[in-house]
Amino acid sequence: MPERPLILQSNDDGVHASGLRLLRAALLEVADVVTMAPLTEQSANSHALTLARPLRHRTVDGLHAVDGTPADCVYVALHRDGFLPRRPDLVVSGINHGYNLGSDTFYSGTVAAAREAALRGVPAIAFSCGPKGSLEQAAKVAVEIVRRVLAAGTPAGGTPLLNVNFPAGAAVHHGIRATRLGRRSYDDEVVTRRDPRGHEYVWLGGPNAHHHPEEGTDTEAVDAGYVSVTPLRLDMVYPEHLGLAAFVAGVGELAPEG
Repeated sequence: MPERPLILQSNDDGVHASGLRLLRAALLEVADVVTMAPLTEQSANSHALTLARPLRHRTVDGLHAVDGTPADCVYVALHRDGFLPRRPDLVVSGINHGYNLGSDTFYSGTVAAAREAALRGVPAIAFSCGPKGSLEQAAKVAVEIVRRVLAAGTPAGGTPLLNVNFPAGAAVHHGIRATRLGRRSYDDEVVTRRDPRGHEYVWLGGPNAHHHPEEGTDTEAVDAGYVSVTPLRLDMVYPEHLGLAAFVAGVGELAPEG
């Protein structure tokens, strides 16, 4: 009898998050699942690793947790001797409570957990759901996406890293689209206040997100009620600026503009 796939699951909302638990329950239909999630919410911690203090491992309702970042969770699970029965076939992160679209991917702990796996050569998917979206419906669709990724194997070009976003609101989406990253901007601001002792403190980040309408993007897809599937790359080199790098290094000349 063929061995069931092994999936490692994490997130950035923490081990108590309903999106994590709903996805885990759905995935158990098609695979063995080991969950290692942050003990507390770690949203917007990006790809931080905890190097200046030890991490504590806990078990919460039968799920594993560490008091660190999403990337910590995947790192510990993949490298701690004897934690996993074997190398996982796939790592999934989520389902996150809220979008991870466009530039969000640079800040997202959800995406970072998946990226940490892909950096280690394990295919990975980050799942996120828009405000008031149906996590139950998203979990069902996520299982179908997982089935297809497992069936596809490793494509040409290296380890796959997919960023999946489910639309807000309606329980039933219109379909699934392959997309590229769009542009999502916020009302950026720094709110300055003073504590009861007169010391200044600040809150970062504005409350509203704005999507720029660009065809073929993840932002356009979810706004139209579709699930977006965006392949992300690990190689961040910008080839068009290699000439600039050579000029800065003193070994080349700048090409004329135009």
